[in-house]
Amino acid sequence: MSQDFTTPATPDQALLLKLQGLNTIGTISYVLHLIVAVAAFIPGGQFGMTLLVVALILDMVKREDAAGTWHASHFRWRIRSVIFAGLAYLLTFPLFLLFYFPGAIAWAVISVWFLYRIVTGFVAMNKGQEIGA
Repeated sequence: MSQDFTTPATPDQALLLKLQGLNTIGTISYVLHLIVAVAAFIPGGQFGMTLLVVALILDMVKREDAAGTWHASHFRWRIRSVIFAGLAYLLTFPLFLLFYFPGAIAWAVISVWFLYRIVTGFVAMNKGQEIGA
């Protein structure tokens, strides 16, 4: 006699499998974002933009799967972090071009903020907690 492992036996098991899958996706996304955040501080580490786009696409595609779970807040957190950081970089770009040092300081502050958001979100996800707006 063999058991069919393609479908979960109970709704609780189905939810558990869904949450485990979302946790895996979240971990991959947070690690990609973390690499990008750290690369912002390394000269020549701008390869992170490709990883950022991959992570953002992953989050946008899988966001609907997280609807109704505590993982939804993490998808929203990561997407907003990228959008806000991107807007901040765009707004301070002219400053960076006109006055290098004030622009570099502004970009460093944005990068620290982005790193803080990613680490905070990653820690909350590993604790199984929602994350704020």
